[in-house]
Amino acid sequence: PASVRLVAVSKTVDLERIQAAVDAGQDLFGENYIQEAREKIAGLGRPVSWHLVGSLQSNKAREAVALFDLIHAVDRLKLARALDAAAARLGKVQDVLIQVNQAGETTKSGVEPAAAGALLQEVTRLPHLKVVGLMTMPPWFPDPEAARPYFQALRALRDHLRGLTGLPLTELSMGMSGDFAVAVEEGATLVRVGTAIFGSRG
Repeated sequence: PASVRLVAVSKTVDLERIQAAVDAGQDLFGENYIQEAREKIAGLGRPVSWHLVGSLQSNKAREAVALFDLIHAVDRLKLARALDAAAARLGKVQDVLIQVNQAGETTKSGVEPAAAGALLQEVTRLPHLKVVGLMTMPPWFPDPEAARPYFQALRALRDHLRGLTGLPLTELSMGMSGDFAVAVEEGATLVRVGTAIFGSRG
């Protein structure tokens, strides 16, 4: 259990409810949008850790590096280079995850599994980025068991890339409110849970 961390996804959640979660012991929050996160981090400060769990445009790289401890959705070299340049200016080594689109859904970001190794090797050459693992977002299913093959595939890909690069790649960001238990069974170390903590976003 100690290897699994709960990322409370606080998109659209007001500061009062986030503070209630902090008071209850939650110390890690995930945000999807730079502007919303900026206001919350300014209001709450940094007694907690902040992760960017949504997709990111390259022109927002500088602010993302300034705000977040971990960026979950690096899926292309252009974005990685922008983050590296931003981290260099801030004198920081930025932790990132490579986002993999396991299902090939056109509506979701992520590198194709077959191309993940090449992207990882390119990103590891950037001196101000540190790839600490992989992230995926499988299709939504009413039955969480249906998501299990996607979680298994990400873990298998991580194990393959470990052998290819020698990197530890300790983090697997996978699983959300409806399927996080299955994701944990398959090796998730970061589960991104919003609705099950804060309720429906309407």
